[in-house]
Amino acid sequence: MSTPRPLRSPDEALGSLPGFPWAPHYVDVPDAKYGSLRMHYLDEGPADGRVVVLLHGQGCWSYAFRNFIAPLTQAGLRVIAPDYIGFGRSDKLLECEDYSFQSHLDWLSAFFDRLQLRDVTAYCFDWGGFFALRLAGERPELFARLVLSNTMLPLGQAGGGREWFLRWREEQFALPRFPQGEMVNSGVVHKLSPDIIAAYDAPYPDESYKTGPRRFPMILPIWPEDPACVANRLAWENLARWDKPVLTVYAASLGSGSMGPGALLRHIPGTRGQPHALLESAGFYIIEDQSAELAQRIGESALA
Repeated sequence: MSTPRPLRSPDEALGSLPGFPWAPHYVDVPDAKYGSLRMHYLDEGPADGRVVVLLHGQGCWSYAFRNFIAPLTQAGLRVIAPDYIGFGRSDKLLECEDYSFQSHLDWLSAFFDRLQLRDVTAYCFDWGGFFALRLAGERPELFARLVLSNTMLPLGQAGGGREWFLRWREEQFALPRFPQGEMVNSGVVHKLSPDIIAAYDAPYPDESYKTGPRRFPMILPIWPEDPACVANRLAWENLARWDKPVLTVYAASLGSGSMGPGALLRHIPGTRGQPHALLESAGFYIIEDQSAELAQRIGESALA
């Protein structure tokens, strides 16, 4: 019996999204089951500019960074924004077991290798930080600096927002449709217009396209015995010696909680002396509420 091929979002559903004029780019990344998978990314700005990689989170795809690209490229930076496998324009696998925390890391690591990305500035929101902090601990050559928002490295400790997350996960899966645009809109201070919400949903014509987004909450390593947590703790030990610049720009509403920057600031030497910020008027999806401020801070860090 042949292996079913991944789904691909229809181009006609993605051809005219508000504030998103950029052409798609694709690269094949290896996969043990499918041989290779097609991963989408944006690639804007001068080819010889310093590289900024923008890594998205739950409910998002590269569309979330539409307001970052112009200010960063105008500053002379090359901006690359991938869609994880299962998200946006990237291939979408149908089987739940095809997705794991480790498989996402493997695909993203291969993406860096295929594009020969080294010593980049990575902006990491939510899951972007889950992945980048792990990769930074294992493959430090990929990054020259990190800019982090509303993220951490999952280590499986008791507490740490686990109970809240389990309740949230149960609530999301109880909904008749697994939300994407609505999920983002529920986590912003400045509510999104209907056309922006629809653009977040555009890559997913029906629920069969959402296996990847649906699996994200299920594969988050929250228990200490999870193999991903074991590997994350080893990476965390390595980050105790990471002295490259690490800037945190978080929503002030998360400042003192488990998703705040406190553990990172205490643990990673590279955070010292950086112009960290807690931004007001920002919900969890700070990338929507404070896109201009974030783009400015990312650019300043990349060009430092």
